[in-house]
Amino acid sequence: MRIISGSAGRRNISVPKSVARPSTDRLREALFSILADRLHGAKVLDLFAGSGALGIESLSRGAASAVMVDDNREAQKVITKNLTSLGFDNGRAVQADVFRFLDRDNATYDLIFADPPYFKRPGDRDFVDALLTHERLAGRLADDALLVIEDPTSNQRDEVTGWNLLDRRSYGGCGILFYQWALIR
Repeated sequence: MRIISGSAGRRNISVPKSVARPSTDRLREALFSILADRLHGAKVLDLFAGSGALGIESLSRGAASAVMVDDNREAQKVITKNLTSLGFDNGRAVQADVFRFLDRDNATYDLIFADPPYFKRPGDRDFVDALLTHERLAGRLADDALLVIEDPTSNQRDEVTGWNLLDRRSYGGCGILFYQWALIR
C-alpha cells in the first residue's frame, strides 16, 4: 500500500496481517480529493485505523495532527513503524477499543475517519450504528467537523438522529458516508 499524495506521496506503508480489507488507492484518492480543502492544519482522528493509511494520508496532505486508534496490537505497532519511517512526529498510534477511547478522550477533531469491520450477516455487530449512536462521539467533533465512514454500499444507511448525511459516494462495493453533527451542543 502506498500514500497517494503530499509530502509522503508514492511512499509505501506496511499493512498489518490482521487488516482484512485496507482502503484501496482509488477510494483514498477520491476521498482525499473531496476533502482537499479541509485537510490543511486539521486535527484528524482515524478510528479502526488498521494500517493508519487514512490518518497518514491526512498528515502527508497537511493535517496538523492525526491520532490513529485500533484495538489490535499489531496494528498499533505497524502504524507506529509507518509514522517513524515517513518522519511524521505529529501522528500517534493508540492501541485501544474505539468506544473506550471515545469515552476517555477529551480532544476535538476537525475530521474523524471510521473504517470499522463490516456488518455482513445478522448477528454481526453493526459498528457503524454503534458509532453513530455513541453518546461521546459528537463531543469529539470541532465546529463544522466531518465524520467520514466507510460502509458497504449494500447497507444503504440514511440519516441518524443527530446526524446530517451530507453526501454518499460509492466505489465498487464500498460506500463513503459524510456526516455532520446536526444538534446544538
